[in-house]
Amino acid sequence: MKKLDFNKLRRYLPFLFIVLALLCCTMAIADVGNQNRYSSGDGGGSGGGGDWGMIIGYLLGLLTNPETRYPALIALVIIVVIILISRRKAKKHASDPNIINQRVNQQASNDFNFDNSAAVAAQIQAIDPAFSSDKFIGFAREVFMTIQAAWTAKDWKPIRPFESETLFNTHKQQLDEYIRLGKTNVVEKIAIKHCSLQSFTQDGDKEVLIVALNAVMRDYVIDDTTKKVLESDPNRDWYMKYEMVFNRKAGLKTDPGKKGNAITNCPNCGAPTEVTSSGQCAYCGSVITNGEHDWVLTDIHSRN
Repeated sequence: MKKLDFNKLRRYLPFLFIVLALLCCTMAIADVGNQNRYSSGDGGGSGGGGDWGMIIGYLLGLLTNPETRYPALIALVIIVVIILISRRKAKKHASDPNIINQRVNQQASNDFNFDNSAAVAAQIQAIDPAFSSDKFIGFAREVFMTIQAAWTAKDWKPIRPFESETLFNTHKQQLDEYIRLGKTNVVEKIAIKHCSLQSFTQDGDKEVLIVALNAVMRDYVIDDTTKKVLESDPNRDWYMKYEMVFNRKAGLKTDPGKKGNAITNCPNCGAPTEVTSSGQCAYCGSVITNGEHDWVLTDIHSRN
């Protein structure tokens, strides 16, 4: 039996250590994804790019030496295979809806949310004793869900009683553009994870109440004719944070007899709420969505 040449074996040990180190590195980074939007696998594996370059550069240098040429070539091939496998695995994880949804919902569950509802409610109740934080938070959640449903249905009427004229016109223009293009932005499977009062201020002749709302939802765009998905993925979740801004006329008081904050009857003629596109009562023509009679949503935007 031929004896092992330990001198030659010792010469190849550095290459063995390089391969083992690369394998360990690959195991460490393969399951990491971009935890911000989960849109790319590059975020998880990009941090080791400098190390890969240094090792590859070292091996390329060894290729010029006849004694180390072949083991260096083998090590380079192994490195290329490892890189391809790790990137393929990272890309698969980054695009797998099940993995994405687990991370999104875990993020939503673990996210810290500052709840200032008690302090804000006390501030409002000092000038409006009948104000209820629970009722208003319920109203804000209802407004949010109504907006999302109207957006998906591309029907502006349900959201008209809740929004100011400026905000309504902005949303209507956006919806009209989707209609013109023959597309639908589907927002569904909405789960509100957090909703609280954040701040209350008096600004001249109006009062401003800001609500923070976090929700997990599906959000994608389809073609109205073919039903083909054009943007995003109908099987993946998104975690979104919103700030909703409500205004009303300074000095208004909460009606303790109302079940919520929504205007169900015209304050002028008492007819059931049926609001025109200009925010007017369909029966008497009074404008009822300008904050003169109750809270109205004037802005909604995403926040960090």
